[in-house]
Amino acid sequence: MPSVSVVIPCKDDAGPLARCLETLAAQTLAPLEIIVVDNNSSDNSAEVAARFGARVIPEPTPGIAAAASTGYDAALGDLIARCDADTLAPADWLERIVDRFAAEPELAVLTGPGAFYDTTPLRARLAAVAYMMGYFLLMGLAMGHWPPFGSNCAFRRTDWLSARERVHRLDPDVHDDVDLGFALRPTQRTVLDWSLEVGISARALAGGRKGWLRFTRAVHTLALHWRGTPPWERWRWTLSEIREGRRRRSC
Repeated sequence: MPSVSVVIPCKDDAGPLARCLETLAAQTLAPLEIIVVDNNSSDNSAEVAARFGARVIPEPTPGIAAAASTGYDAALGDLIARCDADTLAPADWLERIVDRFAAEPELAVLTGPGAFYDTTPLRARLAAVAYMMGYFLLMGLAMGHWPPFGSNCAFRRTDWLSARERVHRLDPDVHDDVDLGFALRPTQRTVLDWSLEVGISARALAGGRKGWLRFTRAVHTLALHWRGTPPWERWRWTLSEIREGRRRRSC
């Protein structure tokens, strides 16, 4: 079975991080390591991570892209599972990830949705449609395959090593999981498993300045990658790979 490193970029999130690490400590399959990348926190996030036995790596360059990339670079596992400091993972999260990759050698990325846990049931259900489905469908159309969702995704370390030079890790305005999705080749197989669900904070639904910041980061990231490979070209590659896969299976 492949080993797995869990990477968590973190900035000033000591409280949510403690709850996240509690869920990771209760996994039915223990990870090889948990890496918490401290992105210039002014609170005791690093101390919380160390208390739970995580490997703490400082990253002074501002931005989630820089912190996440540093964690991926340092990971020792065959697989890299990514979550955020406010992610609450079900007990079988890592076991399901490892089983899926072990069963599907051609799989490059496995991702799943988040369920908002600190809001009303009605708002959580509406957000699951508007936020989660909107993200996966729109970004999937934009990049030619399912996009990784930063709060809940996993990929092979070898695929990270092949894509790492194409991510914009020093750009603080980049949407890091969208950036990673574009850095992968359109022909690399990504899977969206709706049943692989984790809990995420409803603070992601905040509007105003934070909502505008998320929107501008997404537009900025799309513009960066579309200049090199527009969506119709990515889809041409994707559809060509699908046809070739069908041809191989029929032989």
